[in-house]
Amino acid sequence: MSRGRKRLKQAASEQDFTLKECQSIVQAVSLRGSNQIKIMDAKRDNSLALFPESLCIRRGTFLASYFDSSFTLVQTVETKIKSSLFATLYFGLAVTQQKSRRDMCEIPRDLMIEVFMRLPAKSLMKFKCISKHWSSLISSRYFCNRVFTVARQQQPRLYMCLVDQFGQRELLSLSMSSTSPDNTCFVVDQDLSSPGMGGFFLSIVHDLMCFYVTTNACIYNPNTKQLLTLPAIKSDIIDEQGQRKDTRYPIGHDPVNDQYKLFCTIAISSRGLANLKSEHWVFVLEAGGLWKKVVPREHYHPHAPLSRGWFVSGSVVHYMAWLDMHICAVVSFEITSEELTIIPVPKKAGDVFLPAVMMMADIIEYGGKIAIFDHSYLDDEGLVDLWVLEDAGKKKWSKQTLVLQPCQRHLVHDTELKVKGTIRDGKVILAPSEMGSGFYIMYYDIQSNSLTRVKIEGVPHYWFDKICYFDLKFMDESESFIYLET
Repeated sequence: MSRGRKRLKQAASEQDFTLKECQSIVQAVSLRGSNQIKIMDAKRDNSLALFPESLCIRRGTFLASYFDSSFTLVQTVETKIKSSLFATLYFGLAVTQQKSRRDMCEIPRDLMIEVFMRLPAKSLMKFKCISKHWSSLISSRYFCNRVFTVARQQQPRLYMCLVDQFGQRELLSLSMSSTSPDNTCFVVDQDLSSPGMGGFFLSIVHDLMCFYVTTNACIYNPNTKQLLTLPAIKSDIIDEQGQRKDTRYPIGHDPVNDQYKLFCTIAISSRGLANLKSEHWVFVLEAGGLWKKVVPREHYHPHAPLSRGWFVSGSVVHYMAWLDMHICAVVSFEITSEELTIIPVPKKAGDVFLPAVMMMADIIEYGGKIAIFDHSYLDDEGLVDLWVLEDAGKKKWSKQTLVLQPCQRHLVHDTELKVKGTIRDGKVILAPSEMGSGFYIMYYDIQSNSLTRVKIEGVPHYWFDKICYFDLKFMDESESFIYLET
């Protein structure tokens, strides 16, 4: 143990370590840039371990260390363990209750938070079962926000929702294959995938995902495995026989009030988008939350969200919709103020817009701006029209026509593609409408007008050659621990 003390003292004097005063006599040595933390009092006469306030450590010398999501405890004096089950719950930490307040040491809240932040979400969920104090701390919004601000620089993870015609559902988690040097292959992680989970119209914000199942929206945190099914909306517009109904549920975050909100658009229409009606609802993700109807502005125009794409920029949710069969628009919903803005995409001389049911286009983020990626003529002519909203206030648009490299035309021949958003470097994700013997996506590079085919391996074989709906979204934020209140 003396050698261990010497190493700890020596490490504390190095520049890579920081010595932080936690209480009058307690200090913590933390190694920056790693997942290791060592705690010992200044005189090495007393010790602190990570326990609730109701528990304490008998005076002695301990060294508490964190390695690979587990704790090890080394002690130099004999300590009795009151409960072997308790010790198991604490992942090997020896605990004992003190009979004297004189020997009791309380653990600073900030110190507990700093150590908890270095743990993976799976361990934190287990630690919630240890005591009410830990459960309250880990579930608090303050702690969740602190965890989210810690950069963990993980590789982007791709999530895929699959739903067949009989209602069978599965949520697949995919990561980049380690054997693919050019990043052209994703592999399904069977341990992180969730059969029976997922649904329609997947959206993600801050590691919370939302999808639609039958008449209800569901919120799911893949890190904590929490699932929250929201109540159904009692809509004021009812679809009659022969009418079409479209419902979308993007999720966003209000940074001003630190709230997560679900935004719902419901539209009904007759053939050819006749008799079009739409309404909007908001659900604040909190205990006792209810659906609240959004009151639109005076010049509100009903619209149908026929496309599947949307993206969140700051506190604004953007999606593409149709005002009628020949006019599409960008609809923006400000999460904080709960206000809607509708900006139609203009027509220039010589422009020919296909009817809504035939146009292959969707909204993307391009260089930090809103854009419409129209690939209706990609198959036949190798052309893409890119509409960019240069100034939202002035409703000023620009348009450019992209020409796919001729040597890659075979990649899109006789293939109906859907836009699935963009990746970090701005490439547009295109996915086939139907998957046959295998799953894959393609990246369209707007700068070089080239396509890259990316394989998806490990999808269960029972999803091949069957009619199924699927959606894709990247989750490239650092790991977060957002607790879903019910």
